Amino acid sequence: MKAKTFYKTHLATSISLLLGASMLTPALAQELNESDVEVIQVKGIRGSMIKSMDVKRSSAGIVDAINAEDIGKFPDTNLAESLQRITGVSIDRNNGEGSKVTVRGFGPERNLVTLNGRQLPTTTGDRSFDFANIAAEGVSGVEVYKTSNATVPTGGIGATINILTNKPLNNPGMHSTISAQALNDTSTNEGGVTPEFSGIYSNTSDDGKFGISISGSYSERESGNQQANVSTGWRSFDGTADQDWSGAPGANPQWGGVPKDEFQTNRPSDGDIYSVPQTTAYKFEEQQRKRTNAQLVLQYSPVENLTATLDYTYVKKDTDTQFNDVSAWYGFSPSKNVWTDGPISSPLLYSEDYEENGVGLQDIAMGGGDYGTRDETKSLGLNLEWQVNDNLNLELDYHNSSAENSPNNEFGSSNNLAMAGFIRASSATDFTGDLPILAIRGGNAIQPSDMLVTGSVFTNNKNRADTEQTQFRGKYLLEDAGSIDFGLSLTTSENRGQTKNVQRNNWGGEGSAGAYDADLFPRKSIQNQFTDVSGGNFADFNGLYGEDYEIMDTYFAFDFHGVRDQAAQLLSVQAVGDCGNSFCPSTDYASDTDRYNKEEMTAVYAQYNYDGEIGDMLYDVHVGLRYEETDVTSTSAVPGYNGAVWNGTTEVFLLSSGEQEFQTQEGSYNHTLPNFNFNIEVVEDVMLRAAYSETIGRPNYSQMIGGTSLNEGARFDGGSGTSGSAALLPLESDNIDLSAEWYYAPGSYVSLGYFRKTTTNNVVIDNIPVTTGIANPANGPYQQEALAAVGADGALQRQYIYDTYGATDPLVNLVNGNIEIQGNPATDSLMIFDIETPVNESGESTFDGIEFAVQHLFGESGFGGIINYTKVDTGAEFDNFDIGASTQDVELGISDTANLVAFYEDYGWSVRLAYNWRDEFLESQYQGDVGVSPVYVEAYSQLDMTISYDVPQVEGLNIFFNAINLTDEYIRKHGRSEYQVLNVTQQGARYNLGARYTF
Repeated sequence: MKAKTFYKTHLATSISLLLGASMLTPALAQELNESDVEVIQVKGIRGSMIKSMDVKRSSAGIVDAINAEDIGKFPDTNLAESLQRITGVSIDRNNGEGSKVTVRGFGPERNLVTLNGRQLPTTTGDRSFDFANIAAEGVSGVEVYKTSNATVPTGGIGATINILTNKPLNNPGMHSTISAQALNDTSTNEGGVTPEFSGIYSNTSDDGKFGISISGSYSERESGNQQANVSTGWRSFDGTADQDWSGAPGANPQWGGVPKDEFQTNRPSDGDIYSVPQTTAYKFEEQQRKRTNAQLVLQYSPVENLTATLDYTYVKKDTDTQFNDVSAWYGFSPSKNVWTDGPISSPLLYSEDYEENGVGLQDIAMGGGDYGTRDETKSLGLNLEWQVNDNLNLELDYHNSSAENSPNNEFGSSNNLAMAGFIRASSATDFTGDLPILAIRGGNAIQPSDMLVTGSVFTNNKNRADTEQTQFRGKYLLEDAGSIDFGLSLTTSENRGQTKNVQRNNWGGEGSAGAYDADLFPRKSIQNQFTDVSGGNFADFNGLYGEDYEIMDTYFAFDFHGVRDQAAQLLSVQAVGDCGNSFCPSTDYASDTDRYNKEEMTAVYAQYNYDGEIGDMLYDVHVGLRYEETDVTSTSAVPGYNGAVWNGTTEVFLLSSGEQEFQTQEGSYNHTLPNFNFNIEVVEDVMLRAAYSETIGRPNYSQMIGGTSLNEGARFDGGSGTSGSAALLPLESDNIDLSAEWYYAPGSYVSLGYFRKTTTNNVVIDNIPVTTGIANPANGPYQQEALAAVGADGALQRQYIYDTYGATDPLVNLVNGNIEIQGNPATDSLMIFDIETPVNESGESTFDGIEFAVQHLFGESGFGGIINYTKVDTGAEFDNFDIGASTQDVELGISDTANLVAFYEDYGWSVRLAYNWRDEFLESQYQGDVGVSPVYVEAYSQLDMTISYDVPQVEGLNIFFNAINLTDEYIRKHGRSEYQVLNVTQQGARYNLGARYTF
């Protein structure tokens, strides 16, 4: 039997929000009793679409929503993957799963996420929220506010996203759902099926005064990915210069540039911009995730006009990661290359021959890691709602929430144990395909006996965020003259980040090759693991310059724990880790980075609402003003350094003073933010909307933390570091929105919208050169003497200095077989550090776009679908020809998006296909070790499918099957040119098979 539907005017349609009663206050729900309306029961996908459409239609501004199809049954297993179906919403994926949301081109940190109207703490350093932390089963709906009104908290330039959870008094009676499912993720090489369980119980007393809701979920996921990287980035140059090829200290400030010689085929022309790769690497990762969600909601309404709600939310996510990688580092010795045409030129083939150039055999580097983190969120809230009389409603809401990210592995929250075999006679990379193909002469002949340990780093990161918020809200009805919303909000957010690194910097190798058990090094193929992405094969280049290229197809998936244990016994190491050596992390945070930020926000608002008629046209208007004050205090403790040592070919390492330096900064700002929303039903079922607002997007927490932190690892030509600023101002945006919507049939509509945002105070990063008083051992009289004696090779220079001065100068030493030359303040030049510092730009940027959406239900046939498209334009695009050291005034994440959803639902069957597309966008202005350079994420599309069946023999039993990324799409990122690949991640499909029982 088909569910009954109804179809009325705009005013009557809002009544159908009873279908999603969690959207309404209890007072309003009580007003709409059975004598006022017909009770409608529409379930499944159709019901969800109708409820979402009614939220959109009856909203004061431009609002989109997603609703649960039924209690405990959200449209997708991941909230972010549900949100991407909304017009103008796209997502970022982490390990194949939706994690963060971009709205109208504004990235995750530009969108405010709230839980039941409350600001959530985050531990990411920015303001983005990871939707992978929240299980979808406990969510009743999500609202996306694309236009602002005074009652909505500030902070979202793209949108404010409000996650709604179940409230039992809004859904009277007993409702319960349990589900179990098995997950098979094809991205993992370890295989195996993992479980997911969830349940929700909601009940109210017979008199409707008391309600309780309990929900919980537990899931495990075994996943993996296969990556190809130029992780350190591409160095860019002006093609006009005639570069010296040398990469040695003092030889050439344009380290990495290529000369104009006969070994450059189609060498970039004068005026072209060209780039060279720093590395080529392959990484193979496995990840295990365990997620637990729980929520308890208690509601009590002792009298008809008073409701108290107490809720507690708990989230825990444990993530364990293991990886092995293999890479070749280009040292920028003389190279032989084939180039694309300009004006942005890239190598189709980049190659270096170390035997031919006389620089000696280089290393094939291999790394391994095993680490884990725990994310934990706790939130306790109390809400009191009092319908004082027919005209006045008051509400008090308080919550205290915390989020913590901490190490959850004895070897830290991240680590990397590096090994190498020094057998690389030459290396080359073919960049003609989507996948970069690495060739190494002699590489496939590598043996376990060639391997020795080089550098390592074990890191503990501990981050905690606390948010305490009190909100007072009220609404006063002015009889026939409209209503006034008013309120006050007090919010305090505290963020603390602590870091402790235990790092060994002997990247040139330590100990003897062959000292480790051979059975610790299982040999595996590189190329066989990339089944979904193809690359070049050197066919067009074999024989060029007399070279036949040997494609690298070997790496050791070495036993991280076994090698680590043996290295700790074989090598002379300092007792700086908790385990008594340097091959483990330390919890002595007091000697490393400790950053704290406190943000106090006070907001007051008032908004006037009025609805009436112009002729036969119903309209409503909302005029509001929100005033906000924000005070920021930042205190940082960063490690102090009192020297530097030259301990690698081009590597310089800072020496810790063992003490912390403390710095405090303060900042404040205030804003008066007006808003105006006007909606009119010009003819029956046709809505026109116009809105204007001013909004702000606060700087990331990490950007506001003061204190200069230097990076321990530097190079012969200087170092780097970071600094924040508590005085940063928020991004300010003037917003105009226009929309036309036609609700032409039950559950069906078409809409066309235009939006324009003009922003100021965008935060950019300036590289500010700073001299700290640390002497540079790779730029002094010893180095100059060695350069004249042995040439440009850094390793030969260090050997010359040791042979000449090691016996007489205490600053020149042999440590564990490695030459270390310490800086001499009396003779060496002082190191210059480029400090990345956030500053506000004074210029304006304009973003505008159109949104088009169609939702259609084909009558009673059971078929329906959604088509939407968003086009975003900006005048502030990244200038690929700018190879300067400072970031540009551009917004990240701007891209066009489109979605196509088709479904069939009848006779107990429900089938849905969802296609999502996102065009290319700028993800970052930083590339690895290179610094400022663009990172573009290429256009991506994905096809998902859901099938479910209501078993007729067992009432309430539903069997379902979900397939995510059916076509095994992969993610690819590049630099200034598509040939400048930075990352290719193969992620695979995942499948869920489960059962849900509702009673």
